Amino acid sequence: MSNNNNQNKSNNNQQKPFKPKFNFYWVYLAIALFFIASYFFNDDTQMSREIPISKFQSVLADNCTKKITIDKTAGTIEAEVDTACSASLFEKKIDYKGQKSVKVKSSFGSISEMEKQLADLKTRGIYTGDILYKEGRNYLSFILLNILPFVLIIGLFFFLNRRMSGGGGVFSVGKSKAQLFDKKNSVNITFKDVAGLQGAKEEIQEIVSFLKNPKKYTELGGKIPKGALLVGPPGTGKTLLAKAVAGEAEVPFFSLAGSDFVEMFVGVGASRVRDLFQRAKASAPCIIFIDEIDAVGRARGRNPNMNVNDERENTLNQLLTEMDGFGTNSGIIILAATNRADILDKALLRAGRFDRQIHVDLPDLHERKEIFEVHLRPLKLDANLDKDFLARQTPGFSGADIANVCNEAALIAARKERNAVGKQDFLDAVDRIVGGLEKKNKIMTVEEKRAVAFHEAGHATISWLVEHGNPLVKVTIVPRGMALGAAWYLPEERQLTTCQHILDEVCSLLGGRAAEKVFFDTASTGALNDLERATKQIYAMVAFYGMSDNLPNVSYYDSTGQYEYSFSKPYSDATSQNIDKEVKDMINTQFERALNILTTHAEQVRQIANILIEREVLFADDVKEILGERPWKSRGEELLDANIDNKPLSENTDKVEDKNVDTNDTTDEKNVDSIEKNDN
Repeated sequence: MSNNNNQNKSNNNQQKPFKPKFNFYWVYLAIALFFIASYFFNDDTQMSREIPISKFQSVLADNCTKKITIDKTAGTIEAEVDTACSASLFEKKIDYKGQKSVKVKSSFGSISEMEKQLADLKTRGIYTGDILYKEGRNYLSFILLNILPFVLIIGLFFFLNRRMSGGGGVFSVGKSKAQLFDKKNSVNITFKDVAGLQGAKEEIQEIVSFLKNPKKYTELGGKIPKGALLVGPPGTGKTLLAKAVAGEAEVPFFSLAGSDFVEMFVGVGASRVRDLFQRAKASAPCIIFIDEIDAVGRARGRNPNMNVNDERENTLNQLLTEMDGFGTNSGIIILAATNRADILDKALLRAGRFDRQIHVDLPDLHERKEIFEVHLRPLKLDANLDKDFLARQTPGFSGADIANVCNEAALIAARKERNAVGKQDFLDAVDRIVGGLEKKNKIMTVEEKRAVAFHEAGHATISWLVEHGNPLVKVTIVPRGMALGAAWYLPEERQLTTCQHILDEVCSLLGGRAAEKVFFDTASTGALNDLERATKQIYAMVAFYGMSDNLPNVSYYDSTGQYEYSFSKPYSDATSQNIDKEVKDMINTQFERALNILTTHAEQVRQIANILIEREVLFADDVKEILGERPWKSRGEELLDANIDNKPLSENTDKVEDKNVDTNDTTDEKNVDSIEKNDN
């Protein structure tokens, strides 16, 4: 029975006549045609015939004419003749369909001669009707002066409508701009194309599994989550996961950006939200994906401008109502992505709207290897290339960064006319992305080059000798980007950072300024970036992490963001002075520590600086020959040793996230200690 019903339904669908969709442009076309027709055909309501001038004169003599019209421009004369005289005009009787008169037209040779004949007929009383004169129409001038301006105005109106609302006209301003992906317009990306992100993939695959087999979950009384929010740093693969869902779910998938709701017209954003959910209800079960939802989902009440009707807030209110309001939207799942979840409205994040927050973090060591394997497929690689080594050399890199590394390596190999992409090409690509393009032709004086060499030697020496310093990879004084010199490190990949870790890192950052003090007894603008990062880290230790002796176990960090527009600090002026004093004391302590280390190893620092001046690049093995083995071996050095011995990645390797629990932008530096020069 069910098969028969399905066949009947399909037959009914096939038998339905085609109904064209209404288009408002038809109204414009009908109006234009009406005006044109009314101009050309308003005088042609009566039947007309053209006759010779001789017969026309006999018509005038028979006194059958009611009105005569002379067109001087066209050289024609037109008369309105009573239909009773038609027998004398035409050989056959003509049916005039009840009309009492008919128009006849003829051409004359001389207007003066025709006027004399008409005057004679008037004098003799044979013709007693009216004589009218008119100028003939010049249709070209008529079109140029009357019709063409209207055509240009209508065309300009259409053009502005399309530009204003993306091609849909003024009547589609409130329509949703969501792009629909279904069986006819499918996405070819699947979960197999998404490397790493194992935890996020498991949670997102459960939603796809529910859509494919809902009975498995509903039998136990479970309900599908109404929404899932993908949260993570830029470039980690949030949008890629959404594309994989669109390719795997086999249900209609609506995709749009948060900024698509925002428009200059009041009320348009809320209207687009309503239209989006109306389309989704008609296609349920379906998925709606909103990328960069923070563009429309910012927390309400944070606008410093009081008493302003914020269109973005109205759009957010409508979105909240549609997601979980009085009327439920069964069968609609909302996916959204953002890298700024801290500024989203709390009502948007509550259960019932976004039931899940899926964190898409930076890839760890094994996940980076998987991502490299995906992006290395289209490249022609050297046979001796070690993928494990590439994963170890890119801590803190996102998936987008790794894709960029692979592309840059291929471009570098092609630039050097190599047959395959090798290890050195990838190392050059990492240097290019992290530090910028080399500027070997940048003009530097001998004094500047010597100052940069000692500055970088100070960084390298202290990071080599302190316990928790990051393992050195290489040091260079070749200018890159805005930096005159840089030091590359391979940081230990850890989840927690202790107080001593931060202090050792700050001591290493101050090594450049300390070297200038020891060897030149002066200071330069080259330490700007170092001082900025060190100050931020110490302030974070004191004000956020509660790691100072005078202000222990106290944090003034606001993770909710409610103090974003507050007019007062969350601590008193006395506490502010204590924080400033504590930060200053801690920085001075680490600076004195750096001075002592460099003074003790002054001869080794000179050797490192002289080699840098000569070679411009110094590697870890060169530093080891000068300073000896490091007193402490970190996990990063173990990875380097494993690479030297060609050992595979260990299965119990710590995860990579390089979260120094910091608000100090150290991850943005991608582990590069760079020197920046001010413009004074």
